[in-house]
Amino acid sequence: MIRAVLFDVGGTLHEVHHDQEAALQFSRRLLDILTARGVALPISAEALTPLLHENAEAYKHWSEETRVELPSPRIWSEFYLREFQIPQALLEPVAEELSWMYDATRVRNVPRPHMREAIQALHAMGMVQGIISNMISTSFVPRLLEDYGITQYMSCVVVSAAVGIRKPDPAIFQMAAAQCGVPCSEMAYVGDTLSRDVLGCKNAGLALSIQIRNPSIAHRDAAFAGTGLAPDVLIQDLGEIPEIIRSYNQPK
Repeated sequence: MIRAVLFDVGGTLHEVHHDQEAALQFSRRLLDILTARGVALPISAEALTPLLHENAEAYKHWSEETRVELPSPRIWSEFYLREFQIPQALLEPVAEELSWMYDATRVRNVPRPHMREAIQALHAMGMVQGIISNMISTSFVPRLLEDYGITQYMSCVVVSAAVGIRKPDPAIFQMAAAQCGVPCSEMAYVGDTLSRDVLGCKNAGLALSIQIRNPSIAHRDAAFAGTGLAPDVLIQDLGEIPEIIRSYNQPK
């Protein structure tokens, strides 16, 4: 019996669209914020934009191998802005703001079709709902849920920036289960990746892993091709989820 349905955020509740102009504007704002704090970087926004992408990919690779999420001042000091050797103490006051901006303004986040309708339907079915997300910002997800008008439906919100652990580590799923008051064995999880979401479900012993198609991140799952790792259910639209849960919970 499934009593809880939890969700990933990026790629799942919304699609993430990369936008060169938005990325450039983010770099300009970052440089302005640091300059205002007496840290003027010797680089243009045009040169910083691809450098940030390269360094963020390096951090993503490191964090996926270690399953560790560093505090945001360390992320910016040791990875994203590593060439400039900025002490963490100087970044501490602005690191969370930069981390929120990185995921909120550097890209365009477009809500998936039927996202609110699916969540409302699950609520009407009596499902406990929540979020498990790998995120470098502690404030991004709570602010996003407010923007989407779904905060009231979420019994737990567990983000890697707050707990220091990333999917697919089973511990982050277990933390969410404890917060929701529902064991992993009675939980379904909806995400868009094999490498983090489906594997995390398997690691933690969840009842059901649901993967929503997201061709834009297929490269991140390339290493799992031919391994046999697969979701229990593959969907195109979040609106499919309520019926999947009803069908699963029907007496066999």
